[in-house]
Amino acid sequence: MSNDIGDPGHGHSPAAWTTVVIMLVAVSLGTLFFFLDMPILVWLSVVLLVLGLVVGFVMTKAGYGVGGSKTTVKQH
Repeated sequence: MSNDIGDPGHGHSPAAWTTVVIMLVAVSLGTLFFFLDMPILVWLSVVLLVLGLVVGFVMTKAGYGVGGSKTTVKQH
């Protein structure tokens, strides 16, 4: 493991985890709906996939990203 200051943290943040979970659910549902031949629900899962990116961006801007104000360890 590197102690390099430029290390982005590899996504260990609430914003990254939330984004990945939302996108994983969207891809899983999209695959299932594609298999079951439900095109409307496939497109809704695409919308959910894009929504996952938006949620991640908003959470990062709110301070829940890597090194954000809500995720830094506070000294007592």
